[in-house]
Amino acid sequence: MTSEVITRTPERHRVMRFGLVALGLSGALVLTCIVSLASGQYSLSPTQIVGILLHGVGIETTWAPANLSDAGVIFNIRLPRLVLGILVGTALAVAGVLMQAIFGNPLADASVVGVSSGAALGAAASLTFGLSTFGMWTTPALSFIGGLIAVFSVYFISRSGGRTEVVTLLLTGIAINAIGGAGMAFMTFLGTTSTREQIVFWQLGSLNGALWPNIAVVAPLTGVGIVVAVIVAHQLDLFALGERTARHLGVHVELLRIVVIVTVAILVCAAVAFAGIIGFVGLVIPHLMRMVIGPAHLPVIVASAIGGALLIALADLVARTAVPLADMPIGMITSLVGGPFFLWLLVRTRRRAGGWA
Repeated sequence: MTSEVITRTPERHRVMRFGLVALGLSGALVLTCIVSLASGQYSLSPTQIVGILLHGVGIETTWAPANLSDAGVIFNIRLPRLVLGILVGTALAVAGVLMQAIFGNPLADASVVGVSSGAALGAAASLTFGLSTFGMWTTPALSFIGGLIAVFSVYFISRSGGRTEVVTLLLTGIAINAIGGAGMAFMTFLGTTSTREQIVFWQLGSLNGALWPNIAVVAPLTGVGIVVAVIVAHQLDLFALGERTARHLGVHVELLRIVVIVTVAILVCAAVAFAGIIGFVGLVIPHLMRMVIGPAHLPVIVASAIGGALLIALADLVARTAVPLADMPIGMITSLVGGPFFLWLLVRTRRRAGGWA
């Protein structure tokens, strides 16, 4: 008598792992949101937070706010800041997945290769010259143009023979960041005292001053970017097999490139327009998700979207509460996490490639 050994397929394992990761990240995000809303100089209990949120949607409970100031703190200050942070984290993480896919390089990230600097320069130009051609959409529009120019420049300069060279990519990123930094310095020189403060704010990255009208601009841009990313996810899986193979399998490679690059610019401009330069989210999160759930792009995009939102929510909580009566720049916190991770990734990539000389 022989016994039959039944083993699960790798695909089932990946699906189960993705489900667990998505569930765990979602639970951590909800918990972080409650703690973030409750924490600050004006402390509230979790039950008060739940009561205020339910009261806001018309559901009365015994936890309803006892005075208007409680609801005002949540709905006018902390909730818009938290929602903007979630949108920014989602946009940057998904942009990172798309950039690494289309560049075919794990070191591609909006802040590393200068796309964030280009977008911030466009936004700074809007403020310095007082432009209002498109109303409240003027700053995001110029940010989009700046990010689009930067990402196209990086793409065409660093690509050679159908592949992206690591050294060329990093050097191009250094050059684009330098040009963006010089442009920002020039805008600072030309601007008024108020404009200079706003430009400094962009360079450091912060969610301080988030407003619901800002979210009304960022939310649709982020939504469009995520929808496009989900639609092209399967084509990116085929693109990862090589351009020639992807063409044989029916992928319109050139159109895919253009769509992905424009989508990256939309997502980055949505993140930068009102929060400034927040680095390394698009580098750290996609890599962590890929390590856990595998390389397939659709689950990586979904998990990265949740993971990016969680990272920014946590970073903002630290930024608001680590130092009493102070609000630290959130870009500084993400850089503290992302900088060492980038160095580790750089060393690992060099070892696998056998050196770049």
